Amino acid sequence: MKFRITPLNIATALLLVLSAYVFIYGIQIPNSPFQHWKGTITIIFLFFAIVVFYLDMMLRNFFPETKKLWLVELSFIALTAVILLLVK
Repeated sequence: MKFRITPLNIATALLLVLSAYVFIYGIQIPNSPFQHWKGTITIIFLFFAIVVFYLDMMLRNFFPETKKLWLVELSFIALTAVILLLVK
């Protein structure tokens, strides 16, 4: 299989780095009830990384052209960000 860099690949890498950082250093939020949830938050980030990786593999099968794949994945990321902001 040909290796292609896509936005969801970058997101997966960032989630893996973030989970490693949280596991090593923890979360430093003053007066927060999540001070001792280092392992739980690490597992959540790893789960998100696995889901994003799986989604990337699915979209690669549907869109073989790299240009269309980038467009669809960037649109998905933008849609997810908008929904997150609306729910928040």
